[in-house]
Amino acid sequence: MNSRYYTQQQYDQQRVLEYLSKKGYNRTEATLRMESANQDVDGRPIHTRVEESGGLKYAKAFEAKNFFDNFGISFENEHKGDLRTFQAVALPEHVTTNELSRIYHSQRYRVTLSQTAFYNLIQFLESKETEGGAVVIGIIQTRLNVVTVDRTGDDQFSLARLLERARHTEDFPAEDEGIPGHNPGSANIDRNAGMTVLTKLKLGQVTLDPEARQDVLADLEEEDKWNPPAAGQPTLVDSFEQRIKREESEEVPGKTELPPRPPPLARDVAMEVQKVKENRDRFQILGRTGGVGPGVSVTMFTFHNTNDSITCLDFSKDYLLIAAGTDMHYVRVWSIDGSPLPGPPQPNGQESRPSASHRLIGHSGPVYAVSFAPATASSINQNLTKCKHLLSSSADRSVRLWSLDAWACLVVYRGHDGPVWDVTWAPHGHYFLTGSYDRTARLWSTDRVDYLRLFVGHDRDVDHVCFHPNDTYIFTGSSDKMVRMWLTSNGYPVRMFTGHAGNITALTCSPDGKILASADDSGTIILWDLTAGKLLKRMRGHSKGGIWSLTWSVESTVVVSGGADGTVRVWDVQLANDAGGQGKSIGEGGAGQKIDGTTQVSNVAGAGGKKKTKEVIVTSDQISAFRTKKSSVYKVMFTQQNLVLAGGAYIP
Repeated sequence: MNSRYYTQQQYDQQRVLEYLSKKGYNRTEATLRMESANQDVDGRPIHTRVEESGGLKYAKAFEAKNFFDNFGISFENEHKGDLRTFQAVALPEHVTTNELSRIYHSQRYRVTLSQTAFYNLIQFLESKETEGGAVVIGIIQTRLNVVTVDRTGDDQFSLARLLERARHTEDFPAEDEGIPGHNPGSANIDRNAGMTVLTKLKLGQVTLDPEARQDVLADLEEEDKWNPPAAGQPTLVDSFEQRIKREESEEVPGKTELPPRPPPLARDVAMEVQKVKENRDRFQILGRTGGVGPGVSVTMFTFHNTNDSITCLDFSKDYLLIAAGTDMHYVRVWSIDGSPLPGPPQPNGQESRPSASHRLIGHSGPVYAVSFAPATASSINQNLTKCKHLLSSSADRSVRLWSLDAWACLVVYRGHDGPVWDVTWAPHGHYFLTGSYDRTARLWSTDRVDYLRLFVGHDRDVDHVCFHPNDTYIFTGSSDKMVRMWLTSNGYPVRMFTGHAGNITALTCSPDGKILASADDSGTIILWDLTAGKLLKRMRGHSKGGIWSLTWSVESTVVVSGGADGTVRVWDVQLANDAGGQGKSIGEGGAGQKIDGTTQVSNVAGAGGKKKTKEVIVTSDQISAFRTKKSSVYKVMFTQQNLVLAGGAYIP
């Protein structure tokens, strides 16, 4: 068929050529003859098959794609976002037009290896020089920045740690690995800056105003007079003075570095007195005794018949109220002990009838975060120190300030260009912080409608925010898997922490102001040393789905977490875990199950072991795990006396 077709085609061409020659169309005839000979007007051959046009050259592009598909999965945990971006790089021109590929192409990728490992690697490659070793050495020299460290001087690269990691298939990105653009803990984004000096932080607690301190001392002396301490217990005055001496020994920020605060009121003095009392009378959580972790008590509040409408929870600091934000655009507040709440004041001066709960209606979108204003419990004058205000943030791009006396909205704060995912009060009140879909965090004060400070730097949504205990710094966590630390006074970035393999789902700073805890949706908690700007350790035990809340004990020795897997877990901060956070694979812990590093857990599944449970990785620094029936844990909070409050919704 094809031979007959081409024969007929050649016959037709010949007749046309004869006709052109007879009519004298010499130029047209010459052009047609060249084309029929598979040549263009310049005499170059016209390729009719892919093989003739150098198809193997284009096949290299397909080889590169196959290489990407085959080996990209190995870097899915560490560089998921980068891999997604590189999928669009299909042509040589894309390498120069795509920002991320241009960065990778122009910068060397930083990798940290022990000196012994690097020496053995080079020795091996030199022995395989003719088998591709020379090529790999060339890639290392031109594309990698290998930082060698002394294995004996860094426990992270000790032989025991390396061998332990090798037993586990799941890995995490090294904190200092990657292309230049940041150094561990540094917020410097200049890609040509090299190693930078970290900004010196002032993490000490801010002391009281001298006049307020005298008022607190006077009230404490009177309290000691009417209620003398028990045998062996220090007086309130002694406890307060010891704390003042400890705070004065630390480096504290100056007045110019602190956001301005309103003058102290009688309420502030009464709250400080109550904090001293609670601090002295608290249950102390110091550390392990005989290899056994400290016991921690958890009180769980579970909401039923919610139809999965609750999106967030918060407990008031006076331990009297609990608030829930919903996807039905309102906030609901209950009393923790179930007692009726007083109603709003009536215009005629009559008392309104108490109610079991109050709805706060005003948002036009789902409520994503609620936060009670600072308060303290008081046995003397509860009305003076009780919680009086609540903040809520919503998908309607606004934040609302609610009065808990009038049960009404006082102020609406607008400024974000997208849903506001999180809102939290400053430790001393007056200021609050928000994080939003618009990739920014903003600082506000209650007496102004406009925001005071804008924090810009994340590549994706700012999902979670929190304050440092001394108000000098703030922290932001984002879907870009980074945590950033900023100066509150001027919005300057001072730290940037990388190492999470998932989106940031919770943030909280230790009461002593030295360690930050952050969690992600892969079930990992990371502790960061703020002074050094480095990762301290990883803690694992939660299943995937997100750790939604973190809280610290008063002594900063224990962290408690709660999340989507329906468990509340207690962690030892001071104990170094195994394998840098790789942990052991065991069954999920049941309610109240003790999981110490010294305890061998074989099966903590359902009764009789009949029901097969999903195995999770648990590091040895987990002290205990409390499992709910079917209630996701939205909020956990340590009280000032080291009791843990937890809240969640039962979802059948």
